[in-house]
Amino acid sequence: MGDKLAIFGGEPVRNTLLPYGRQSIDDQDIEAVVATLQSDYITTGPEIDAFEKGLADHVGAAYAVAFSNGTAALHAACFAAGITKGDEVITTPLTFVASANCVLYTGGKPVFADVNPKTYNIDPSSIESLITPRTKAVIPVDFTGQPADYEQIKAIADKHGIVIIEDAAHALGADYKGEKVGSYSDMTMFSFHPVKHITTGEGGVITTNDRDYYEKLLMFRTHGITRDPAQHLENRHSWEYEMQFLGFNYRMTDLQAALGSSQLKKLNTFVAKRRAYVEAYNKAFNKMGNVIIPAQLPDTTSSYHLYIIRLSGPLKGLRKEIFEALRAENIGVNVHYMPVHTQPYYRDRGYTRGMCPVAEEVYEQIISLPLFSGMTEEDVADVVKAVKKVIAHYEAVTGGNG
Repeated sequence: MGDKLAIFGGEPVRNTLLPYGRQSIDDQDIEAVVATLQSDYITTGPEIDAFEKGLADHVGAAYAVAFSNGTAALHAACFAAGITKGDEVITTPLTFVASANCVLYTGGKPVFADVNPKTYNIDPSSIESLITPRTKAVIPVDFTGQPADYEQIKAIADKHGIVIIEDAAHALGADYKGEKVGSYSDMTMFSFHPVKHITTGEGGVITTNDRDYYEKLLMFRTHGITRDPAQHLENRHSWEYEMQFLGFNYRMTDLQAALGSSQLKKLNTFVAKRRAYVEAYNKAFNKMGNVIIPAQLPDTTSSYHLYIIRLSGPLKGLRKEIFEALRAENIGVNVHYMPVHTQPYYRDRGYTRGMCPVAEEVYEQIISLPLFSGMTEEDVADVVKAVKKVIAHYEAVTGGNG
């Protein structure tokens, strides 16, 4: 049975917990924030414009609009797309709840499509089967950093005249058919939560090539207000502004933006480290009979926000035991995500188990391993050692090794 597992009293692989993700902050980041604190503006100042321009240029989009967090950004995108009461928006259940909640915020109805069993991204054929005259948009999620199958999704969207709002919270730095994620869809959301590729503490952004969306997004994050005389509905004095619709206070601060601009300079390095660690994981786990490593679509390059293994064979029903055993080895594994339609809030509104059987099955078998740019090669080696140790034990218990 090999080494005794820590959960049963053995020596853990590590003495301290390795989290599944964490931010990487250096002196340059701190200096950027301090300089902003010492400037004339700590909010609604020049750092916002600089961060937005830097991000738009990086992904090849015409415009970027920063928000207080990724959820606020998705809410704004739904508003800009005209989602309102009675409209349906198709999305995936294998995501954080914000990907669906943003539809509810504007009065729309989330409709859940199933996922591809290999990539765990939304299945285009499932999208097609769910379109009705009320369908207004689709929100694909680039799960774990792997871009969804946008060629097929765009063909469906164009055929039915629906908007693509790409939830790329996991995919900053990823590529799709030679283009950076962020320039392909009608609107694309990125998140800057501390476990993402770069961080602003909290924060999010929408990138777009559409001027009308851009102007709506700008106003939405500031109470529906514009100070631009060219947009005023009436003649105004120079000091006056107009509130033209009900927006929200979803502004990012200059402190956050300064941190974001500093972090953006290191994005390529951060992503390269993640990819190197994934390569080490793939090499270690590829020949393990009861572990399925992440699939990669042709013509895409994931930026690997998450690294997920999927249990197979006799280990399929042992996720809880394996999860807890890895935690006891001080490997901070996690699970992403409980399918949204099975959450109590959604269940109480008529969504039921069985609606998305592939997503539900995948959820029961996946575990997220630690992956972040601040990891060391020794950390990666610890994860590999712990996974092999735990899997070997449970293969012996079940009498199956693939």
